[in-house]
Formats: sequence, structure tokens, C-alpha cells
Amino acid sequence: MDRDRSALASASPAPASAGDAARRSGLISLAWLWILPLTFLAVFYLYPLASILRLSFARAEAGALAPLLETITSPLAAKVVGFTFYQATLSTLLTLLVGLPGAYLLARYRFRGKSLLRALTGVPFVMPTLVVAAAFNALLGPRGWVNLALMELLGLSAPPIQFTNTLGAILVAHVFYNTTIVLRLVGDFWAHLDPHLTGAARTLGAGPWRALREVTLPLLSPAIAAASLLVFLFDFTSFGVILILGGPKFATLEVEIYYQTVSLFNLPVAATLALIQLLFTFLLTALYTRLTLRISRPMRLRAASFTERPLVPWRRRFTASLLILLLVVFLLTPLLALAARSFTRFGPAPRGQEVRQGFTLENYSQLSEDPQGSLFYVPPTAAIRNSLAYASLTVLLALGVGLPAAYALARDSGSRLNRLLDPLLMLPLGTSAVTLGLGFIVALDQPPLDLRASPILVPIAHTLVAFPFVVRSLTPALRSIHPRLRQAAATLGANPRQALLFIDLPLVGRALLVAAVFAFTISMGEFGATALIARPEFPTVPLAIYRYLSRPGAINFGQAMALSTILMVITGAGMLGIERFRIAEVGEF
Repeated sequence: MDRDRSALASASPAPASAGDAARRSGLISLAWLWILPLTFLAVFYLYPLASILRLSFARAEAGALAPLLETITSPLAAKVVGFTFYQATLSTLLTLLVGLPGAYLLARYRFRGKSLLRALTGVPFVMPTLVVAAAFNALLGPRGWVNLALMELLGLSAPPIQFTNTLGAILVAHVFYNTTIVLRLVGDFWAHLDPHLTGAARTLGAGPWRALREVTLPLLSPAIAAASLLVFLFDFTSFGVILILGGPKFATLEVEIYYQTVSLFNLPVAATLALIQLLFTFLLTALYTRLTLRISRPMRLRAASFTERPLVPWRRRFTASLLILLLVVFLLTPLLALAARSFTRFGPAPRGQEVRQGFTLENYSQLSEDPQGSLFYVPPTAAIRNSLAYASLTVLLALGVGLPAAYALARDSGSRLNRLLDPLLMLPLGTSAVTLGLGFIVALDQPPLDLRASPILVPIAHTLVAFPFVVRSLTPALRSIHPRLRQAAATLGANPRQALLFIDLPLVGRALLVAAVFAFTISMGEFGATALIARPEFPTVPLAIYRYLSRPGAINFGQAMALSTILMVITGAGMLGIERFRIAEVGEF
């Protein structure tokens, strides 16, 4: 007996040692997964950003901190930062007001055409900024459908509705863009909440509003807060919407960075504003990551098929139909107006009006023509080819960098390393595209990274923007793989590489397709960074649209409408494909 006890005592430390070895091995493998994503971010994000900031502050004559202190205490900074927060807060509140009823409808009710509605409401989110600007111009602009109809009906010589260059245009465009975030994040989580919890509250005497206030809303609060933060982040860093629809009267941090850099070449002020923006962005992304982890924690969730109810009685069906109609009209009417405008010929009329002259394909046929005979003219068809090539390369780069990061996050979401690095992945979304573009030009000017004249710089910039979306698309699918499948493969003799190739990748094939489509559509529509780093002989579709919109004349406006419609169809088809192949998951976007 004593001999047995001594044997057991001598053997008892072994499991602890084995456990320590397993933990060390897991940490080492986790670190290896982060090497490629962190190297990519260090070389093409942190290094260019540090280079432009160092160059900017080095230009200051009174010392490095002088422009920082001067800008922070200046009336300009207070005005720009104040308006940035104001418009982002107001846009976020309006987005919640529009999106929460739709999230409830999609979460709790079963009706015909629900999948199509989800797909259609997601289309605006992937629309490029210039397409949205062109769409609202086609609908409510000075030469838009509404103004032209009112001018013809009332015999006016000037458009009666002043929509562009107003705060209202900024808010409407932001709500148009971000409503789908509330529908997805809040709606997906709401769809999995157990309805028995609310039913128990009703049984104990709570009315419907009290059950909503004291049971449903506390459970939904992490999802609502996460959606609000993400919407606020996109509104906070908005560039194209403010620049094109807001006009010169409105300047956010992003627009002011662009103005100080391009127009005034005041790099110290631009760098200080970029630092302020980056600080707030990092805080917002860190908080968003914490909230998404709260959403994904284990709790009593149900399948959506269990929580859905039919739309009865008729009053509920009527209310739902009205809500669906409002969502579809708000989110699709500008895009339909854009498409219709691209196929319509307009001509001059008395008193300076424009009247519709009928259906035409001239706007599309003129895309291959050079009306001015310029030697430096690049036809829009070449811009389409360039965008397709850039987008294809972006897909390869984004998947190559994003897959290891998603795999690392999925393996151990609660580890300290992952909690630290996860917010870092979102930082490129909140960084000024102008600052990054200049950073590329300044930093990547020496071998072996002399890429200033290389076309590959464009897909690298696009990959920085698409990278967070790729990680967010792949991580839920990788987390859904049961660990026992990998354990079974290891028991049968598979090494980690074989388990990855034959277990993980086949199971996340649909998520890979979704991530690839996300990267492709984002690359097709990226404008901010491309405007600085794209070579003139290799323009993209958004650059061509911007050139046409900035020139006067009906022909240029028609060509801008045609190119915008082509880009809208490509990105819209991408979003429909994402909806078709996405893996539903709570708490991820």
C-alpha cells in the first residue's frame, strides 16, 4: 500500500507539467499565427503612420510639441472636434430610431420575402461613397428627379429643394449607410433571445412595455451598445459623405485633415488632428471589442426558427407591411433613382430648366469615347479593368493576412494577447485615409520597400481597409468548429497543418467566400486613400466618377451616373452573395 502511495505521489506532478507544456505550446502556436498579420500592420500601417507624424512634427520650428499644443488649444480644433462628435452622435441616434423597429421585425417574425428583405437592406452598407453621393444627387440634387419634377410642375426656374451642402444631407446619408448595422447586430442577437423570459415576466403580471423595459432591453443592451459604437465610429471617421454632400461649410476631423494636407500643406496641424482622431478611434474600437465579447458569452439562446412567430392578426401584419415599405423606400429609392438617371436623356428648356427627353444608352456608350481628344485621357473602361484587377489582388492579400488573425482570435478569445490585439485590427478603419496615403509616399520610398511608383500600393491600401471585415467574417465560423473534431483528427494521426487543411478550411468555406466578397466590394469602392496614391494612368472607377462629378455639363453628369450604376450593380451583387452564403452568428458583423 505504501509503495503504491509513493508511486502515486511521485507521479502526481506529471499532469501539472503536461498541462504547463500544453499551455506553453498553445501560446507559441498562437504567437506564430499573429506573426503575419502583425508584420503586415507594422510595415504598411504603423510604420507609414509614424513616418508621416515624425515628418510633420519635424517641420515645426518651435519644437515637436509646439504644433500639438497650438492645435489642441486653437478655436479650429474645438470647432472641428465639436462638429465631428455632434454629427456622429446625431447620426447614431437617428440610425437607432430607424433601425431598431426593423431589427425587431426581422428578429421576431416569420414572413414571406424575409431573406430578400435582409439582403436588400444590406446593400447600402457596401455602396461606395461616391455612388451614394451620386444617388442622392440623382434623387434630391439640383438636377435630381424630385427637383426637376417640381420645377416642371410649378414652372420654377430654380430647384425648390436645397438638399446638398446641408447638415440634413449628411445625416440622411449616414442613416442610409448604417441602418443595416443595427438590423444585423441587434436583430441577430434579438432573434436568439429566449421568448420564455419575456413570457415569464408577463405571467408574473408585467405589461408588454414593462417586460420590454425590464427584461428585453437589459438583455439587448450589449448588442445595442455595440451597434451604436460601430455606427458612431463610421460616422466619426466619415469622409466622402461630408466632403461631397456636406459641402465647404462642414468639416469633420477627416475632412479637415484632408484640407490641411492637400490645400494648405500644413502637415503639423494635419498630424495633430490625425493623432486626436486616432486616440478616439482606438478607445471606441477597444470598447466595441469588449461589448462584442459580452454578446458572444454563453447565455440561454434559442434558434431563430424557435423564436419566430407568424404575422397575425391583421393589425400586426399591416404595421409590419408599413415598416417594410418605409425601409425599402428609404434604402432603395436613391439607388433606383441613380439607375433611372443613367438611362435618361435630359436637355435644355426655357428659363434654364432641364426636361427629360426619353430613354437612352448614350451615357454608357460614351464611356469608351474621348470627346476632347486628350493624349492623357484614360477611358472609363480602363478604370473598370483597373478596379477589377486591384480588387482581385486585394482579395488574395486580405485573405492571406486575415485568415491567420481570425484563426488566432477563434482559438482563445479570452486570452490576454487576443484582447490586446483585437482592437488593433480595427484601427485602419478609423485612421485618416489621407494620412495613410501620405505615409505610404513618405515611408515607402527606399529599397526594398520603394513602392511609391508601384501600382501594388493601391491593393495594399485596400487590404488595410478590408482586413477588419475579413477577420470579422471568418472569426465566428472558426469559433463554431467543435474542438472535438480537431481532437479526433489528432487521435487519428493528423498534425496541426493537416487538421487545418482537412477539418477547418472545408468547414469555413462559406465564410471564406463571404470574406472574399467583402474584400472585393470594399476594394471596388475605396476612394480616400486611392485618390492620393493611384497613378494617373491607372485610375479606378471611384476616381473616374469623382472627375466626372467635378466637371460641369450634362454629358459629364450622365457619364458619372452610368459609371456609378455599374459600380452599384457590382457591389450590390456582392452584398446579395454575402447574404446568400453568410453563416448566421450572434454578435459579429
